[in-house]
This record gives sequence, structure tokens and C-alpha cells, in this order.
Amino acid sequence: MDKLDKLMTPEEFYIQYLKSLGKGNEFSSGNFIVDKFGDSPEMADELLEPVLSGLKTATCSALWEWEREGGEIPKPGLISVIVDGKNEPRCIIETIEVTLKNYNEVDAAFARDEGEGDLSLDYWREAHKRFFTRTLPAIGREFRDDMPLVCERFKVVWK
Repeated sequence: MDKLDKLMTPEEFYIQYLKSLGKGNEFSSGNFIVDKFGDSPEMADELLEPVLSGLKTATCSALWEWEREGGEIPKPGLISVIVDGKNEPRCIIETIEVTLKNYNEVDAAFARDEGEGDLSLDYWREAHKRFFTRTLPAIGREFRDDMPLVCERFKVVWK
């Protein structure tokens, strides 16, 4: 991606994606969301790299966060403009699968598809336990082994 691309807004980035599909006249701001991985600019950049390389094809979040925000959980077909730590658009992903699982039900295949650390389930569990232990108190919750997660698989459709 050249420097000019990085200066695009997420909306302009999405319009470029539509134009690449021959659908430039079908823009609607309700057709996509803008999102980033993690809870800090550094984490957004760190988790974006394996997405761009194709290593990371899954992510998860606490169902409690969705309930607190009052939003619907993602559904297959959701299009997301993914931004980096500077809120600059870097790629577009499409959600292809969403399952609800408890933290202690996540398996090695999902952990590998999250593309983090050494790709093992042990690494996934420790990293996510640290993440949720740090972030859940902000919504009045605490990490639990049986906490419900929204587990998403996605594919990069444009970068």
C-alpha cells in the first residue's frame, strides 16, 4: 500500500473496494463497519500484521461486551474496514462464520486460526486470559473460564 492509500478515510477505502468489484455506484455507509483488533493502537498494529499476511483468520470477543453495548453480534457476510493503530484503513474482511463458545470450549484449531504467538491453544488461553482480565472490569465483569465468547472466522477480501 502506498502512502496515498494510507491517507484515505475508511469510507474512501471501502469505495475503492467497491470500484474494484465494478460496484462503485453502490456505496452506502450502512454496508460496512469500521473496526480494529485489540484495545490499544499497539495491539491493533500487532494483530493486523498476521491478518495481512493471511496467518490470522479468526478473532473472538466477550459476548458480555456486545450485550453491554446493545449491539447485534456479527453475522456471516458482515464487511469490516479494518484500521491500524493510527485509524488508517488497511484491509477489508468479510465475516464467514460466527459461533458462541465458552472460553474453556475454544479448541486448538480456532486458537491456530487466531494466528497469535506460537499458534498453540496454551498460548491462546494465556494471552486471552490476560486480555479479558484487563478489559472486562471496564464493563463490570471479571474473567471466568466459562465466560461466553463470540468466535468469528473471516477472510480478507481486499487490501
